[in-house]
Order: sequence, then structure tokens, then C-alpha cells
Amino acid sequence: MGQGVVLRLGRRVNANADLDSLAPRFAVEAREAIQEHLAALFAPEAGKPENVETSNRDERLAEHLSADSSSPSPLSLPTVISQAQREELAVDNAARHDWIAEDGKQEREVHGTYQRTADLRISTTDPDATPMRLKGGGTHLGYHTHYVVDGGKRRIILAVLVVPGEVMDNQPMLDLLWYVYFRWRVRPRHVTGDTKYGTIENIKAIEDAHIRAYVPLPDWEHKTPYYGPAQFTYDAVHDQYCCPQGQLLFPFHREEQAQLVEYRAVAGTCNACPLKLHCTPSKRGRHLHRSFFADYQERVKGYHQTYAYQKAMNKRKVWVEPLFAEAKDWHGMRRFRLRRLWRVNCEAQIIAAGQNLKRLLQKRGWGRRPFPAEAATMPLPNLGGE
Repeated sequence: MGQGVVLRLGRRVNANADLDSLAPRFAVEAREAIQEHLAALFAPEAGKPENVETSNRDERLAEHLSADSSSPSPLSLPTVISQAQREELAVDNAARHDWIAEDGKQEREVHGTYQRTADLRISTTDPDATPMRLKGGGTHLGYHTHYVVDGGKRRIILAVLVVPGEVMDNQPMLDLLWYVYFRWRVRPRHVTGDTKYGTIENIKAIEDAHIRAYVPLPDWEHKTPYYGPAQFTYDAVHDQYCCPQGQLLFPFHREEQAQLVEYRAVAGTCNACPLKLHCTPSKRGRHLHRSFFADYQERVKGYHQTYAYQKAMNKRKVWVEPLFAEAKDWHGMRRFRLRRLWRVNCEAQIIAAGQNLKRLLQKRGWGRRPFPAEAATMPLPNLGGE
């Protein structure tokens, strides 16, 4: 194994469904609820043959594959912690969404600041496929495929997860990393990913596990034509910022939910500043936001200047991108043939297993067998003594 693992941004793969199959979600869910209610009312009596539709059999099969009642409960880690800490961890684990255990299923009950298209419309052909925008333009129903690849020369695929197209790429990252960490006992020194993986939550968890987060950070300096955060100097001793003109920005508001602290300058000072046109258009003074965990971001920015970071980013382009091109061109991952999320995950797992198998055969040898032409030119045995 290499010294690091590479997480590839979710590759868009088209689903085996069309946009014309979209229907209002409330109507589809109401029809399914009515069918389940009628099936419960007119359930066959014991001893009589049960006539079940194919879709219902598939749902039970998926539940059986995802939750095996005969599997033993996981063993406790050999760590001495108090009972109160165990209960706190149990509550946190019950509240979080396990992307591996849910096979990439979306948290439908969680809503962000915007409303997703999939919250309103659902495909009657493949209910798990959601609309996504293609690079060449247009919209199609599809999924995102995530690969976790070892940083060695063999480029072994360590984990695969398919999620609906509406799922943000950074959400399953930690679950994939911890799955590889404990399932294959891989202890990487660094993790490489795309910019969308570099959220505060992911960076903090990776760094706390003593793993270096080699991920690009969003470029906040060029989002607006005004001075970016890098133009301001932070004073950790007095917890304040200093602008390019030497004026101070003090803590103004603390957002616990967003985990941000807002710093704001005096409005009169900013309005009288000769560089106001380059700093802010607001009449209430310039303000900045600083994360509770900004120290982790500064640490990752320091990695960007090292040779190891540059080498890891170059390796990501060469080591991981060809795996998706190989799956797309040679193994049919341009478009999934199956429908429903659990089936699509099975298809992606088979494709990844085939890619690993080719590398195993390349390492161990493909074996030699004589061609038919070689067998025809071999001398015949002398059976008659002539």
C-alpha cells in the first residue's frame, strides 16, 4: 500500500431513466402509501400462496442484503472511557447519517438553505436517480460514483460508493475514509481530494486523526472585486483583524449554527477611508467571517507550499483519473444498466472488482496456454512404431 489514499470527486454517471419519467413526488408517494395500505388490508391468510409483485420482492431482497439479523454486533474498541462518554458517542452515532450503511441513500428529511429538485419530483422509472447537470450542457438523471484509491503504483480501488446525483460530493468523504481505515487497516499519512472535499468538517476530522489533508481550498480572494480576507491580518492575542489601512475589526456577532464569528469595523471609519471603493460597498463598515476552526484551514494552506502536496496532487491526476476513463470506455460506466440505488451500487462494485482483478493478474501473471495453431504444428505421437 502507498502512504496515502486518493478520493476522487463523484464521477457523473447517467441512469437508466429519462427526464420524461419525472412526476410530482407527493403523488408518487401517496400512490405507494395507498398500495401498501391495500396490501396490508388484503394480505393473504397463513397457509395460502402469496402473490407478490416483483417490485415488492426486490424491496425485501434489498432490505435483507443491507441488514442481516444473523450478523454479530460489533465489538467495542479497546479504549477505556466512561459510561457517560459511551452514551454521548452512542447518541452522536445514532443522529448521524451513515452513508456506507445506507448504501448512499439521501437524507430526505434534511433540508438546506435551498430546495432540491428531487424534493419535488421523482422518477417513476428509477426513483433513486435524480437530475444532474452535465458538463456539455443539459440535464439528465444520474448518479455520482466515488472511488477511494490507494496511492501506490498499482492503484488498487479500496472502496466504491454510488450516491444520487443530488448528494453533495463532500458528504460521504469521511465515511469512505473511515471504512477504508478500519476495513482494510490502511493508515494513510495523507488524503488527497478535489476542492469540493475541502470543507471545514472534513479537514478537521482528517487532521484530528493525524492524517494530512492534501485538498485545495476555495479561492475566496477573487470571489468579489474587493479586498479579500488575505489582505487583513488577524491578531490572535486580542482576537481582532487589522485592515490594510491599519484600522481594527472587532468581534461583532457569533453564529453558533454556522460556527462563524463576524468581525466588523466602525462604520464612520470605513466611510471616511480613501480605499473604501476597494474594500466594501456597505455603509455599515467592512465585515469579515472567521470559522471556529480557522486554524485547520491555515494548516492546510501551509501544506500547499510543500513539495509533498504538489506531488500528491500530480499523482491524483495520473493515478485516479485513468481509472474512471477505463471504467467508462471498457466497462460500461457511461450509463448504468440497472435501476435503483442498491442495484447500481452492486454494478459499480462489480466494475471496480474487475479493475482490481486485472491489476492482480498483471502482477501475478496471466498464465500461458498454447494457441490452436501451436497445437496443430506439434508432432504426432508415434503409436505404430514407425
